[in-house]
Amino acid sequence: MKAEDRGLGTGTPVEYTIVFIRHKRGQSSVLSSQSSVAAIFLTWALIAVGCGYTLVGKTSTLPAEIKVIRFQTLANQTHRVGVEQRLSREIVKELTSRGRFSVQAQAEGANAELSGAVTGFDLYPVAFSTQGLATDYQIRITARVSLKTLPDEKVLWENPSYTFRDNYSFGTTAASYVDRENEAIDRVADKFAASLVSTILEGF
Repeated sequence: MKAEDRGLGTGTPVEYTIVFIRHKRGQSSVLSSQSSVAAIFLTWALIAVGCGYTLVGKTSTLPAEIKVIRFQTLANQTHRVGVEQRLSREIVKELTSRGRFSVQAQAEGANAELSGAVTGFDLYPVAFSTQGLATDYQIRITARVSLKTLPDEKVLWENPSYTFRDNYSFGTTAASYVDRENEAIDRVADKFAASLVSTILEGF
């Protein structure tokens, strides 16, 4: 029997299998309800460890002394001009909204550095009107991100391919594709930032 979960921020399906032990005559052994719950939890825990995940609320990779984070605008390695500016602005807002951190551009006085690059930006139509116009889109943003201590540059968290996906609807207008890309970025920039910062702080 297979089940599925999705990694936070990545939207990537994760499959795991619960195996029932069979006797020689082909009959499945029946686990008690308590044993079943324990087996399922253990299976998920093993998968989480194997995939580089930790359980929500159990640990955080951020030491308590991390209070000032150096952050400069993400590099842009995509075809979409300006996407890094909008995402970076929302990341700063999200970090400062947590009440624990201050964010600055210079290294002096900072005890950690968050850096990276936007490596992918894609917009896909996923639903159409009866006139053949796209009404629903999926946006996918991929970024390379790392958080290191300063000045020793010890890696606290990193993901070379952090992926965020979101679906949304458009009105059936004659807006250009560029206009829709701009609107898409404006709609999801804050969600991308919230998802990324939550992922880092929860130690995933």
